[in-house]
Amino acid sequence: MTQPSSVRFGDTTIEYQVRRSPRRKKTVQITVDGAGVQVAAPVTTLDDEIQAIIRKRAPWILQNAADAQLAVAPKRFVSGETLPYLGKNVRLVVEPADVRYPQVRFDHWRFRVEVPRSMSKDQGRERIHRALVAWYRQRAAVRMEAGVNRWWPRFGDGQLPRVLIRNQRQRWGSCAPDGTLRFNWRVVMLEPALAEFVVVHELAHLSVKNHSPEFWALVTAALPDAQDRRRKLRAAGGALPL
Repeated sequence: MTQPSSVRFGDTTIEYQVRRSPRRKKTVQITVDGAGVQVAAPVTTLDDEIQAIIRKRAPWILQNAADAQLAVAPKRFVSGETLPYLGKNVRLVVEPADVRYPQVRFDHWRFRVEVPRSMSKDQGRERIHRALVAWYRQRAAVRMEAGVNRWWPRFGDGQLPRVLIRNQRQRWGSCAPDGTLRFNWRVVMLEPALAEFVVVHELAHLSVKNHSPEFWALVTAALPDAQDRRRKLRAAGGALPL
């Protein structure tokens, strides 16, 4: 029988399923895949023992949860679904209206999307998707520029670097040789502390181009919990729906 449970690791809750087997005699095995975190244990293993093992292996679990790109059900973009924004799940409300194309408003922590009354369901999914991505990109531009402005005095002087918002599936940000900073628009789906880590990470690359100890010393001097934020970022990235 499978038993659901969870433990806290820092600010992260790790949910896992325990399956006990009389054929398993000693070892406790942890796997991370599209179904989440699975624990196979002997029937004699106490819950407290399993929790201690999960806490000990938490960094590995979070890393592999991101690498596994945990399966996320595709969005249908209908009322009642949720989408992430600033680390919170925001309810989606889709309403027919006298409009020519889908229009997105963020209203009292709701995504309100007005769609043409004549739009079919087949058309709606793709067009609402595009409208929401455009909204996220606009918010990303505002928030990431503000983040760069805030941290710039610590990392540089003179003219602020150029900030661009891009659709970078494999990275959160990049720093070009000319100093241009590019950020993934999905960064605004994350909690603000993780977006801040992305900003600091790329600004540090203006001084140190690689990921040497010198680079991480620069990042950690600005954000003492940088490595914790880095782990959370890896874990969060695999679960984003868009």
